[in-house]
Amino acid sequence: MSRREGLTPAYHLCVDAETAEWDTSAGGYRLPTEAEWEHACRAGTAGPRYGQLDEVAWYQGNSDGRVHSVGGKQPNAWGLYDMLGNVWDWCWDVYDAEVYGAYRVLRGGGWADEHWSCRASVRRRSHPTFRIDDVGFRVARSTSLPRP
Repeated sequence: MSRREGLTPAYHLCVDAETAEWDTSAGGYRLPTEAEWEHACRAGTAGPRYGQLDEVAWYQGNSDGRVHSVGGKQPNAWGLYDMLGNVWDWCWDVYDAEVYGAYRVLRGGGWADEHWSCRASVRRRSHPTFRIDDVGFRVARSTSLPRP
């Protein structure tokens, strides 16, 4: 996506093709850091959620046992949809390398999760090669970099 838009890719794949290095000076698309994700999710709010759960998120109690198209619930104050529920979002951060190795952080909760998992502070971990329908991603770009 970065190359298609004429941006310098943010990541360089390592020889093993399972790890990547982040070039923080690149202006291309990337995964948000955990802190960026939480800041975007909260959108200036201080509570565990940016609205009433049933109004902002698909979770076990209302999802009908499946993932939903983005935008079916209310966005947060910054216009971001599905920051909570529907699918967990990958973040760039490693969970705890000494204990879990290459496992990365997931945030936000998913359609199959209990209500308590769909809040701004909840985190989960998984190996980057993990694939399941309640795990997804959103892209970020650094704002301090020059635009093409």
